[in-house]
Amino acid sequence: MELSGKIIVVTGGAQGIGEAMCRRFDAEGAAGVVVADRDPRAQAIAGELGSGHAIMADVAREADVRRVVAEALEVYGRIDLFCSNAGVFTSGGEDTSDADWERIWKINVLAHIHAARAVVPVMLASGSGYLLQTASAAGLLTQIGSAPYAVTKHAAVAFAEWLAITYGDQGLKVSCLCPQGVRTRMLEDADGPARTFVAATAIEPARVAEAVVEGLRAERFLILPHPEVGEYFRRKADDYDRWIRGMRRLQRQMTTAP
Repeated sequence: MELSGKIIVVTGGAQGIGEAMCRRFDAEGAAGVVVADRDPRAQAIAGELGSGHAIMADVAREADVRRVVAEALEVYGRIDLFCSNAGVFTSGGEDTSDADWERIWKINVLAHIHAARAVVPVMLASGSGYLLQTASAAGLLTQIGSAPYAVTKHAAVAFAEWLAITYGDQGLKVSCLCPQGVRTRMLEDADGPARTFVAATAIEPARVAEAVVEGLRAERFLILPHPEVGEYFRRKADDYDRWIRGMRRLQRQMTTAP
């Protein structure tokens, strides 16, 4: 997919990876970039883009996601690429509160589902369209120090796979973005093993946006800004038990490091 002239929606577009994608899409010549976020900074970012349009929305609410799609269609008449990008992180294990499990599930999983409900019928009716689902390397591997993040990102990858299989023959393209550590507010707010695990290899959001452009151009399902994640994923599939032993060893190193 070439981005020049395209109408693109990015949720979570006011910061981090989402902001970097909005800026890069605009630089690539997009005809319209919708910056959707609950953060008022979305207005300022949209104003800085030649193609920007801000929509205030909380993706934890299905009504807000539907409103983003409806307003984008009203303003531009079509949506060529929908980037379901907003996400959150919380540390913890099975003892994480139900309220925290529900919040992360709504944003990291249900928001993708709600976006698909709203935009897939529109794209199928037009015979074309592209979905970019932001998941994480944690969705292919795991997340030391956070069961909620690992579980929800696995679910996000699974839903992206299902969309690609189910609608690929009907003109719908799907890519799944799975970065490892990225220098964003999410990483800054993480603590303990969860932060230590990814901080050493963290990259700038602009590098993620570059990988996204390359991945969309090649129409690859998996977009891996950290290429080594692909090798880790292969090792996991080749010998699951060995991989789990290796991750247990890594966790011990992370939790005992000074």
